[in-house]
Amino acid sequence: MDTIKALLNDILDIDFIQGTVSNPRTKDGVLKIKVRPVEMKDGLYFQCESFTKTQAFHENLKAVDAAERLTNAMSEFRQMQLSTRDMSYTVLVSKKGKVTIQKKKQSGEVKAAELSHNRSKRYILTEGIVVPFLKDLGVMTEEGRVVRSRTDKFRQMNRFLEFIEDILPQLEKGRELTILDFGCGKSYLTFAMYYYLHELKKYDIRVIGLDLKKDVIERCSRLAEKYGYEKLSFLVGDIADYDGVQDVDMVVTLHACDTATDYALAKAVGWNARVILSVPCCQHELNGQIQSETLAPVMDYGLLKERFAALVTDGLRAKYLEAAGYDTQVLEFIDMEHTPKNILIRAVKTGKINPDAQKEIAECETFLNAAPAIGKLLCSDHE
Repeated sequence: MDTIKALLNDILDIDFIQGTVSNPRTKDGVLKIKVRPVEMKDGLYFQCESFTKTQAFHENLKAVDAAERLTNAMSEFRQMQLSTRDMSYTVLVSKKGKVTIQKKKQSGEVKAAELSHNRSKRYILTEGIVVPFLKDLGVMTEEGRVVRSRTDKFRQMNRFLEFIEDILPQLEKGRELTILDFGCGKSYLTFAMYYYLHELKKYDIRVIGLDLKKDVIERCSRLAEKYGYEKLSFLVGDIADYDGVQDVDMVVTLHACDTATDYALAKAVGWNARVILSVPCCQHELNGQIQSETLAPVMDYGLLKERFAALVTDGLRAKYLEAAGYDTQVLEFIDMEHTPKNILIRAVKTGKINPDAQKEIAECETFLNAAPAIGKLLCSDHE
């Protein structure tokens, strides 16, 4: 690894553009590392961004420390791509640890890296481009600028679309896809989803938004008609009772309160939905059930018990989906500074059932004296 360290020590300077460490030897832990230079108050640093399956971690390191960090990482990876203003490098590490470094002179003039620590993020919905529904929903001005008080909503919509972007390979083109949005509310994200998939990505989709508030549904229906979104419709209805479709490709449930999320998940499983995106809300059910003397140091404090119960609720929901044949992730929806309701459950139908899921669920429920609605609903569906 000394040759890798020597290379990094040589090129980690003001002319460095970017680097990527990829192709891990195992799928556990860090899957990729990106590095770029950043200018901070006390000089030049190198930001190493490490990605796991569900999270990203940042470190800002001086050149010598960044070289050490990346060199050590290469014991767990097969490849590293590096570029400077003059050269590009490919570093390959074989199974036996043999290091090969390929280098190539950059063709043409290469711009220096953007050194701002708070580099502006690439958004799917871009400020400056007027989007009609964003204007009418009060997120954008007539000129396409994001309304300051709606910045968090703008970020939330973009984050949600990033989750959809990740699952695009699961959505077929060439046929109409049916997407249900339970508890759509004012439908900021429903309109964003339709706009992204239909207008930008050219999918043939039919989106149905369902909510109990009649006045909200009427307003959303008027807006959909105004924009000519012919396959976007809104209905007044309850998640538990809805049976207006037979086949569904994707189910979205955002902030459906308490067990309404469970009804939506159970419906999605019953329809064999290919994709499920769920942001739970107000998980009260297990807070009234959980009993454990062993966990008394937590359970004796109402606030801690409430938060613990919410995490258990969502963990069991995710595990029940695994038991139903879904590849399931629990992801951060948006930074805590923007909203406390920041967990998203993303599930993709694979048909491969986690063989340990049911056992893990049973042991957890027995230990905590818990019987969540999702378990009862899925069991009743299979009886």
